[in-house]
Amino acid sequence: MGHPHLVQFITHQIAQHPEHRVTFAQFMEWVLYHPQWGYYSSQSDRLGFQGDFVTAPQLSVDFGELLAEQFQQMWQILGQPVPFTLLEMGAGRGTLARDVLQYIKQHYPAMWLGLEYVIVERSPALRAEQQRQLQPFLSQDPNSGMVQPVRWSTWEAIAPGTIVGCCFSNELVDAFPVHRVIVKDNTLKELYVTVTDASIPFTNTIAPLSTTKLLDYFDLVGIDITQFPEGYCTEVNLAAGDWLTTIAERLQRGYVLTIDYGYFADRYYSPTRCEGTLQCYYQHSHHNNPYVHVGQQDITAHVDFTALERWGNRLGLVNIGNLEQALFLMALGLGDRIANLARPDIHESADIQAILRRREALHTLVNPMGMGNFRVLIQAKALTPQEKSQPLRGLQIPAMPTT
Repeated sequence: MGHPHLVQFITHQIAQHPEHRVTFAQFMEWVLYHPQWGYYSSQSDRLGFQGDFVTAPQLSVDFGELLAEQFQQMWQILGQPVPFTLLEMGAGRGTLARDVLQYIKQHYPAMWLGLEYVIVERSPALRAEQQRQLQPFLSQDPNSGMVQPVRWSTWEAIAPGTIVGCCFSNELVDAFPVHRVIVKDNTLKELYVTVTDASIPFTNTIAPLSTTKLLDYFDLVGIDITQFPEGYCTEVNLAAGDWLTTIAERLQRGYVLTIDYGYFADRYYSPTRCEGTLQCYYQHSHHNNPYVHVGQQDITAHVDFTALERWGNRLGLVNIGNLEQALFLMALGLGDRIANLARPDIHESADIQAILRRREALHTLVNPMGMGNFRVLIQAKALTPQEKSQPLRGLQIPAMPTT
């Protein structure tokens, strides 16, 4: 059934509501982010090989190191500003931050001296784990004149127009709370959550839309969903628009890099995708029932990249690239890393099993049936014409290997 205290809390909230229902977005907000019993708030071991799912940084250090290469070029293009801010949103267990910081410190000392790494993290448990992972970067000499390399912040504590650098996220937007909508009699209705007396405590109920922003959303992405088949159900991630607005307000100049799984709107809202993309992850298996394992399973929905691009355009964020993760990482040198693992001298001096594990991890990052099919969206704000003319290395699509 799920976490008993969380189930009791949500049941009480629904009972207090005049219509005895809440939006699915509100339900998802509680089950994932309730400060005491939410999925992301209660434990930090949800991510990784022993948890419910694995993210790219947990596979190998290469993912973070290749991202660091892209960040270094961004720093160069922006004129090597001090501070140069990397703002990671939703940093998981801190693995990606650790790999990026270690690589920059080792390979780009000039960039390191002016680097400011800011983490915005909602989960107290994950924040504590991040601080443990990043402890080596938290003890800098305050009298050295260096920028403090790592700090945690809230959006409220970051003043508008103060960030010069790159705001980035990896598998974050898919976990934002979503509204669920359904086509009923050629009209768009909303799926709400209500209480049931059955063994599973929650179920769906259909009612008019909770907000006209849902209609505005489909106008934004150019989809007339009312023409879809009766009973067609899907999701709308309004929280992603609010999130992007917050980023655009804080970013003075630089880039927004978003890595996640999803589609463009015409594929996301295809008439044949009649049950949407909502997925639940529990102990490395997935299903589509959000009303079991309440607070103990992850709930995600694919990202609509058309919406992110068009919201960004309205906010002054110019779309400069949108491609598959496999192509992005290959452009940054992942293919060279795979090739180097085949060198005879490597096999003579290293653990063969470790080489094979790393090779498998690198291939997983570019597997078109998995992580390689994730999308990488890069948007930019307030770049000069000269800065715009310098193409990002990760967007230079390479020739894919034949083996």
